[in-house]
Amino acid sequence: MYLKNNTTSLNKQHNSSVFRCCLFISVVDERAVDAEAQRPTWSGRLDFILASVGYAVGLGNVWRFPYLCYSSGGGAFVVPYLIMVLLCGTPLLFMEFSIGQYTRLGPVHALTKICPLLKGVGVATVVISFVFSTYYNVLMSWTLYYFFNSFGATLPWTSCNNTWNAVGNCSSGFPSNSTHLQYYNGDHLLFVFSHFFFLFSSHKLLQKTSGIEEAGGIRWELFGYLILSWVIVYLCIFKGVKSTGKVVYFTAIFPYFILFALLINNVQLPGAKNGILYFVTPVWSKLFEVKVWVNAAAQVFNSIGIAFGSMISMASYNKFNNNILRDALIVSFTNSFTSILAGFVIFSAIGYMAHIHNLPVENIATDGPGLVFVVYPEVLSTMPFFQLWAPLFFFMLLCLGLDSQFATVEVAITFIKDEFGPQVLHFLKREELLTLVMCIVGFILGIPHVTKGGIFVFQLMDHHTAVVSLVFLAFFEVVAVCWIFGVPRVCLMVERMQGKTPNIYFRVCWQLICPLLSILISSIVYYTPAHYGKYTYPAWAEGVGWAVSLVSIVWIPLGAIHEVSSHKGSLLQVSTGVIIQTN
Repeated sequence: MYLKNNTTSLNKQHNSSVFRCCLFISVVDERAVDAEAQRPTWSGRLDFILASVGYAVGLGNVWRFPYLCYSSGGGAFVVPYLIMVLLCGTPLLFMEFSIGQYTRLGPVHALTKICPLLKGVGVATVVISFVFSTYYNVLMSWTLYYFFNSFGATLPWTSCNNTWNAVGNCSSGFPSNSTHLQYYNGDHLLFVFSHFFFLFSSHKLLQKTSGIEEAGGIRWELFGYLILSWVIVYLCIFKGVKSTGKVVYFTAIFPYFILFALLINNVQLPGAKNGILYFVTPVWSKLFEVKVWVNAAAQVFNSIGIAFGSMISMASYNKFNNNILRDALIVSFTNSFTSILAGFVIFSAIGYMAHIHNLPVENIATDGPGLVFVVYPEVLSTMPFFQLWAPLFFFMLLCLGLDSQFATVEVAITFIKDEFGPQVLHFLKREELLTLVMCIVGFILGIPHVTKGGIFVFQLMDHHTAVVSLVFLAFFEVVAVCWIFGVPRVCLMVERMQGKTPNIYFRVCWQLICPLLSILISSIVYYTPAHYGKYTYPAWAEGVGWAVSLVSIVWIPLGAIHEVSSHKGSLLQVSTGVIIQTN
């Protein structure tokens, strides 16, 4: 009798759980249909795909992926990179597309409905995206500076005949013997033939001070370019998805014409073969180094844009039955293809550079922006018709950066519209003015980066935003959606939109592989202080850096505390959004 009663009780609990899950889905179904009638949508299917590709494919594809291949065993790095794309990148991108398209909401409100206990993750994604946009646009101001300086008869970084060359540190000519040409810059060795551009960057563009302690006043020329870059961003997004969807037809496609044109040009140059061989030749022993796998995972997360909230935000403007699986596969494949294509472009140029100056290929490559803003400009200056290639190259960088900038700014705008839409429109009257206000705020917050000590501020912000904070956010997003909300519910959402449930590959990745890999990556990544070359930041600056990290991370525990204290019910009910959806 006891067994019978107990079994009946368990069945009732199971049926109640199923009912709550179905009720959650049905309620959101009704709200999604209502939202579709009110919320603007992309003008066409291709608009969303190009906007997503434009966001995913950015400056990191051009410089970071080739360098990671260079430092992590050449072609052997491609193996863990593609594995991470298959096991983490594509499934998580599909998951974010599903959340955005189904709920028809930005990341904050979407994650609040899915997992109220970790609703702070949604707020954190908005904060990190907006903070990222404030200094990412500084890169666009640098690119505009280089772009306008590349139209002269001679490129300004190719000779010593400039007022900004420091006395005694510049010499014309490129000796073929490299034995005595090295100088140390941070973790990597640069060479005298790229020294001119290094001087151009430090003494002309940045007018760099000795450290973050010395602001040195505003670089007014960069200040003007920062204004111009924000004006460009505003003009491209002020009409929302309607204007962004049209702009990306050019900004997302144009870089591929330049990359293919540069590749065709580069492979015909002497020495290009050696550079390409260096890029694709694997060093298999590197596969046994944990750092290589961590770098591969970090590249996938940063490049595709997992945990920034941008993909959820853009997918929320889709029609309810849009084929997001197809879109996720297209975006993921295009992102990986672009990284590999950029690798061939960069290393064919580096091979030519090594051939011209009789130096080994391994002594040319440098990390980070140095690969774009030091090595490649020198290659451009030695190419035939550099008056054509140099402006096109920097214009390509501008297009790559702007696409990513559009999406990060749109995350914050989408949140404000979802949360305070009627109040904001009552005050500002037009949505275009909201976009203008956000751009002005982003511009003001970016001003410290265009001081003479701004490069140190930039490096500190980038380290604590794009490295430290992102790992935490990605981990908690995966936990909230895959484990707390649950894979069965995600599958039910997809089935309602697509007419069929995700296959076992995605279910296994969401349930087991993605969370475990996120936990593994979070436990392996250890904190290393920010640095710029040989410069180490003082303790107070490190404190500021951690404060920047906490600006986004702190919303996770605050959101959990608020949810637990403001709602009655079990922790399971609070976690899975049953109370919110049934009330």
